[in-house]
Amino acid sequence: MLHRIYNQVPFYKTIFDKNSIHPQDIKSVEDLSKLPFTKKSDLRDYYPFGMFAEPMNSIRRIHASSGTTGKPTVVGYTKNDLDIFDEVVARSLVCGGAKPGMKLHNAYGYGLFTGGLGMHGGATKLGMAVIPVSGGMTDRQLTILQDFEPEVICCTPSYAQTLATECKKRGIDTEALNIKYAILGAEPWTEAIRTQVEQGLHVTATNIYGLSEIIGPGVSQEDFEERGTGSYVWEDHFYPEIVDRDTGEVLPYGEEGVLVFTTLTKEAFPLLRYWTNDICSINYDKNAKRTHIKMSSIKGRADDMLIIRGVNLFYTQVEEVIQEMDFLVPNYQLVVSRVGTMDKVKVRVEVKSGVDPLNEDFKNQLLSKIKNTIGLSMEIQLEAPESIPGSEGGKLKRVIDQRVL
Repeated sequence: MLHRIYNQVPFYKTIFDKNSIHPQDIKSVEDLSKLPFTKKSDLRDYYPFGMFAEPMNSIRRIHASSGTTGKPTVVGYTKNDLDIFDEVVARSLVCGGAKPGMKLHNAYGYGLFTGGLGMHGGATKLGMAVIPVSGGMTDRQLTILQDFEPEVICCTPSYAQTLATECKKRGIDTEALNIKYAILGAEPWTEAIRTQVEQGLHVTATNIYGLSEIIGPGVSQEDFEERGTGSYVWEDHFYPEIVDRDTGEVLPYGEEGVLVFTTLTKEAFPLLRYWTNDICSINYDKNAKRTHIKMSSIKGRADDMLIIRGVNLFYTQVEEVIQEMDFLVPNYQLVVSRVGTMDKVKVRVEVKSGVDPLNEDFKNQLLSKIKNTIGLSMEIQLEAPESIPGSEGGKLKRVIDQRVL
């Protein structure tokens, strides 16, 4: 692979030559640390097809990111790449509890986003009957969940929250639904959200991780019988490293840093040391069902980390505090603003049904817990149930940054 991308991808030839490295110098995956990182900006610099390592007549599918922060990143797949994509998604589905013969309610969006078609292909390979609902249109989703009786649903965790809330609002008995497993991904989530989804939909919920640049969903998956212990990385296809977010130094197993991937088997769009921006750790679990390495849950993204009055803050830290408050539900937003030179954070969070959102004692309890746990004073705004907009199938924005930076 190294020789092929050196000869066929101008970007990699340039960085190899610039660093006086030849592919034959890389004799093992450990030697990859000699190479610079590949970042999303590099992909955009070679937009649209400059990073492809195969000619266009070998490409069988093209996906792209939304491009909301600039030019989209464009990824390509050969026939063999698509077979691998199906394989790792099928593995992930089994890991999440799915079996051949089950029905998959696929509520990921279809189109340029890799989620919908990626899950569809893997479920087909596994031998499931795919219901390609796509994202949004909650009324239709609920009707199909009741009438088609799928055993498995896949969507974003925030949209699973939305479905659980809507079922309760409409008096739908989720215990009577046939759904047993929820395979959720595309955004960071915590145990608080897992609890809400599992209780609200009466399912076993697991995390699927992926990113389009590496392949799409199916880079790693949590096992339905080992929830909370990390997600298996399919490391025969994707080699993971954890590096220091400031120095780029490779960190030992168990230490938290930026997740970096090298694709080992991709043909059309191979990547070396791709900087995902996701913060987590990796480790081998001697007591696990499988031999693959595990990655922890994503704490946040390196570029999403807020620095508030000198303190590093990920929104998932606030969510973990909310989880401990029995009068709150994990539907919340952080609103960041600046008054003069001082940054302020307001936490908008919903109370449980029957709880008074004007209760000052509850507000002070949350304020104190955040201060003692995270080290920051934040403004607390308790909201009535279902007053904070939920997800309609896409990724939910947890942080509203109103600062002019």
